[in-house]
Amino acid sequence: MRAAIAALLFAFAHAAMAALAGMPAPVAIAPGVYAFIGTGDAVAPANHGVVANNGFIVGTSGVTVIDTGPSYRYGRAMIEAIRKVTPLPVRLVIITHQAPEFVFGAGAFRDRDVPILAHVRTAQLIRERCSICLANLRKTLGEDEMAGSRVTVPDRTIDGTTEIDSGGRKLQLLHFGPASTPGDLAVLDTQTGVLFAGSLVSNGRIPELRNEQIPGWLGALENLRALDLKTVVPAFGSPLDGDDIMQTGVYLRQLDASVKRAYKDGVGLTDAMHSIQTPEFSGYKLYAIAQPQNVQRLYLQLEKQ
Repeated sequence: MRAAIAALLFAFAHAAMAALAGMPAPVAIAPGVYAFIGTGDAVAPANHGVVANNGFIVGTSGVTVIDTGPSYRYGRAMIEAIRKVTPLPVRLVIITHQAPEFVFGAGAFRDRDVPILAHVRTAQLIRERCSICLANLRKTLGEDEMAGSRVTVPDRTIDGTTEIDSGGRKLQLLHFGPASTPGDLAVLDTQTGVLFAGSLVSNGRIPELRNEQIPGWLGALENLRALDLKTVVPAFGSPLDGDDIMQTGVYLRQLDASVKRAYKDGVGLTDAMHSIQTPEFSGYKLYAIAQPQNVQRLYLQLEKQ
């Protein structure tokens, strides 16, 4: 067991090094299930924007891709990496949510006539907002890195939990209502018990609150914990055991309670942004940046109530 864990940790480290070079390196999570592990850092030229996790599942007749990375360049590199694992064609791309680190490789798959599926609200947000995200990525990463990247709206949508057969593999697409985003999907491979959790789960990196509904998010995590999950691939960080996904919920509860308490006590917004801390998570990536921003977002929501 220790040897297996050591081998997996080595594979994750190798994948992170590949991410720094801007080239995805798949890690075998379970039979037929592979993950590309990003650095987990903020998007920057040094990491080519390859900070988030994505992956693919190989069935008997084809491949299903989950999320597509930050750029057209990365999407093409994914396709090449998949070809080194299997000659089977990519049958479907599933987008779990609309964050920019996950969607802009989709154009590389669209150019190969691969259908792209997402929740209907995610597709709507990609259509309405992702042009701004793309412009921001171009400013951060440069035109060369983002060459060919474009907003690619999913051509297939679902509006709730659905089970599909994709490439000869049964997958459950789980939607629990508005949570970390309005259209979160988690993708469960029923054969292995591996879950791609999308933005519902983050490991070692502070979640960035943007379109969240915290009660729904906490409820989604509880629903996931009730499943028989063997391995969870989070949006950021190394894969987790099923029970470990609740660390995201611990952070959300602590943050939410602290902001509500400060607001009730009359602490001003600026003071709250500087004073509210979640020490248990202070070692997580993006803490110094995301923590005050998250406090600000929740505080402003309270002011509107």
